[in-house]
Amino acid sequence: MKKSYLLSPGPTPVPERVLLAMAQPVIHHRTPQFSGIFAQCAEKLKGLFNTKNDVLILSSSGTGAMEASITNCFSKGEKVLVVNAGKFGERWGKIAEAYDLKVQWMNIVWGNAADPAAVKAALDADPDIKGVFIQATESSTTVKHPIKEIAAITRSRDVLLTVDGITGVGVFDIPMDEWGVDILICGSQKAMMLPPGLSFIALADRAWARADKAKNNKFYFDLKKERKNLKDKTTAYTPAVSLIYGLQEVLAMMEEETYPKLFERHAALGLAVRAGTGALGLKPVTTHYTEGMTGVFLPEGLDGKKFVKVLRDSFGVTFAGGQDDWAGKIIRIAHLGYFTEFDMVIALSSIEMALDKFKVPVKFGAGVGAAQEILRDRFEVK
Repeated sequence: MKKSYLLSPGPTPVPERVLLAMAQPVIHHRTPQFSGIFAQCAEKLKGLFNTKNDVLILSSSGTGAMEASITNCFSKGEKVLVVNAGKFGERWGKIAEAYDLKVQWMNIVWGNAADPAAVKAALDADPDIKGVFIQATESSTTVKHPIKEIAAITRSRDVLLTVDGITGVGVFDIPMDEWGVDILICGSQKAMMLPPGLSFIALADRAWARADKAKNNKFYFDLKKERKNLKDKTTAYTPAVSLIYGLQEVLAMMEEETYPKLFERHAALGLAVRAGTGALGLKPVTTHYTEGMTGVFLPEGLDGKKFVKVLRDSFGVTFAGGQDDWAGKIIRIAHLGYFTEFDMVIALSSIEMALDKFKVPVKFGAGVGAAQEILRDRFEVK
């Protein structure tokens, strides 16, 4: 018998009570019964996003919400600044170019975070730039960008700050209204503890004002249409009913834990994993740590693609490897969403055993022990 453990940055494990909620019989989406559930979810999402504005629920992956932010708030030919520090920053630029925006690329060496001073300099140099696109966490490199500091720069200009919070929202606090983030998006399969298939997007007043004037092609991802339907507690098109059932349960779980404790848990798990991998001699890929995942370089000469494959197929533990230039060189360990202290123990012990199989000298228990030293204080014996 083999038990499987999902420890990738997305999709992430779905709690049992959420799976049970999604197993309920499907009801028609144009009924008062569904409208009640949908409206409750939309209202509670405001608390997660820390906004007074509507949070729209789309039936798509997070990339759908990324595309929606561009097609609804930017016109063809407008200039935008794209912070490209990894695969998902690159995706921002590709979507913008697909809709005929003029992209100014701010290319950053993988493992580094955006420099607010560089963003300010780029905006100062070109007053025609109408938007900045960035990730809260660039999950391909496990880097956390300084969103608060960048928002302080954009909010005093006619520049919309659009943040991909797919691996940020629900991981750490992103107070959208307080910071001045204009557009914030999220996806269901990360900290939201759901299967893939839902995305969430919130627009600040400035972004809605821009949406009233923007001219671009769109149909399915028409946010003004979705906002209008939300007032009637419904969606413009057929929603993912079962996922909405699950979302209702997820938001209840988050409120039961409370957001401060949820953010604290993610931070503690991250500290433990970094301590554990450090004790095994694995070098972190960045110093700009996010609370949601940890990336480390594998020992020189080790076949990282095979390493991840062996962990998944022989050990039953799924991590994420590297992409592009980092393919076969790194491993990414998730600690966002439905993860607790002992999931990190499993993660580190499996890495220790896999390193041993690859003939890398390792002292069993070194990584686990280092993590336990950090996690021990999180348990209160009554």
